[in-house]
Amino acid sequence: MEIFLDTANLDEIERWLDCGVLDGVTTNPSIMLKDGGYDLQRRALEIARLVEPRPVSVEVTANEPDEMVRQARIYAGWAANIVVKIPVINEFGRPCLGVVRQLEREGIRINMTACLSYGQALLGAKAGATYVSIFGGRVSDEGGDAPGLIHGVREWLDLWGSPSKIIVGSMRSTIDVQSSAQAGAHVITVPPSILDRFIDHKYSRDTVRTFNEDAAEALNKMRELEAVAVRVRGSGS
Repeated sequence: MEIFLDTANLDEIERWLDCGVLDGVTTNPSIMLKDGGYDLQRRALEIARLVEPRPVSVEVTANEPDEMVRQARIYAGWAANIVVKIPVINEFGRPCLGVVRQLEREGIRINMTACLSYGQALLGAKAGATYVSIFGGRVSDEGGDAPGLIHGVREWLDLWGSPSKIIVGSMRSTIDVQSSAQAGAHVITVPPSILDRFIDHKYSRDTVRTFNEDAAEALNKMRELEAVAVRVRGSGS
């Protein structure tokens, strides 16, 4: 399973790159603004250069298919590792599958986003999306079975040999990361705060503290015994 960071914070991206666990980044204008990115192109390029050749998903901000295509072509021209986020439907319920199909045929990789149902993910894969993004947290918010949905879509992709990958986003807690991984997600995308909690554990910290205290006591005892041994050897000579 791959891990993407859902952020535009360059320091956080670099920190997790240094840990060796980061496989890509997803972002959008709201996240960029929150993380101090006041120019969409500049921050997207900064992220793309930092993580290359790993993918960076950048989101279109339009309802009309022609405008989505126009924006997508611009974004894709910024860097070779930029993937364009296209919604599965627009806010009026119009499918964006034709946009996905057209852009993929042009060699632009697409992250088809805002999927909340089996049918949406399936059709996105059929249209050729590189990634289909299932918003697991929002599925659960509505009383749906997010792990079951992820598992079902993964089974279908594997059965038919589809190259599309599932990204699971909209993470609410660390258990969402675990359940998504166990359900067969190819990728999970998480904010840095959740990834921090995913690695942390109170009792791991307590255990390491005990190890360190015990080690310090043992080393002190070793030094005391070595000093005694030195004196004994000295007196014997």
